Amino acid sequence: MKCPHCQGDIKVYRNPVPTVDIIIEVKGKIVLIKRKNPPHGWAIPGGFVDYGESFETAAIREAKEETSIKVTNLQQFKTYSDPERDDRQHTASTVFIATGSQYPVAADDALEAELFAEDELPELVFDHKEILSDYFKSKTGN
Repeated sequence: MKCPHCQGDIKVYRNPVPTVDIIIEVKGKIVLIKRKNPPHGWAIPGGFVDYGESFETAAIREAKEETSIKVTNLQQFKTYSDPERDDRQHTASTVFIATGSQYPVAADDALEAELFAEDELPELVFDHKEILSDYFKSKTGN
């Protein structure tokens, strides 16, 4: 790539794209959304971090946008960065856990939003099965 002013070479870097996922706990269950956009399927609410936005703010925003839930008790859980976790591009997702006090209502890119117990999880997209496995293990101390 060339600089439009001096025509010097500009080094272009390819970096993973930052995303967030948020595990919302409501009355002993967790919120999952059915995605409106590809890849279709059930997922933990989340999305891309906007430029100038903290990861915490992005998680709170995505939770509200996709589930209509204003979350509390936000805590960082873990980061997942396998280059193969998202077929569209290399992403690195910081996962948060938070509490919600209301039933989810799907909005934005979510077709549906429902509560699920650990033993009722549907098939999940991305690496969300791994994320939720780690989450449930952390709850039991295993």
